[in-house]
Amino acid sequence: MASTFWQSTVGKKIVMGVTGLIMIGYLVVHMVANAKIFFGPEEFNAYGHWLRVMGAPVLHHEWGLWGARVILLTSVILHGVSAYQLSRRDIKARPEKYVHSKPRMSYATRTMRWGGVILGLFIVWHVLDLTTGTVHSGGFQEGHPYQNVVDTFSTWYGNVIYIVAMLAMGMHVRHGFWSAAQTLGAGNRTRDRAFKALANGLAIVLTVGFISVPVGVMTGVVS
Repeated sequence: MASTFWQSTVGKKIVMGVTGLIMIGYLVVHMVANAKIFFGPEEFNAYGHWLRVMGAPVLHHEWGLWGARVILLTSVILHGVSAYQLSRRDIKARPEKYVHSKPRMSYATRTMRWGGVILGLFIVWHVLDLTTGTVHSGGFQEGHPYQNVVDTFSTWYGNVIYIVAMLAMGMHVRHGFWSAAQTLGAGNRTRDRAFKALANGLAIVLTVGFISVPVGVMTGVVS
């Protein structure tokens, strides 16, 4: 039954919708937590420490963090695979006469595919930069996320990569949230306007919230 669900177009759309909402929920929490950086290194570093001990004493050190990582990684993979397979099905099902036509759609819809690719590449860079320190620009300090963040956004390329990715994220969320609502049956004629407004508002808040961190470093508010 699970295999039949996964193989169906409706099943893949539902998987995309659910995993998309999981990732949006994570983005909201992550954005709020990022705002702690404006309250100084002690509070931001304390948050970083809490991530590793959350669930204690019930959970062992970092078990809660790794549990969240597994859920997020699974969501990203399922979301990406579903999107790719649905895209391939759409291309195969498209009548030949429409191959060269340009359907009317929003800018966000047209850029969903490339936005997803940009975000996928960004996630890899972000992990290698601020989690493992592999590509970190300064002297990566384990357990000192405040200084690591300041180091990253003290470079022009760190700011460019992050801001471009956050703009892509905003466009992705704007279209993806509304699409998820339709796929999961929450939308209708009377609620569509509200969902679109909520999608726009959520995309703007997330984009501004995330970009405020590198802007804070560049302007010296965070240093």
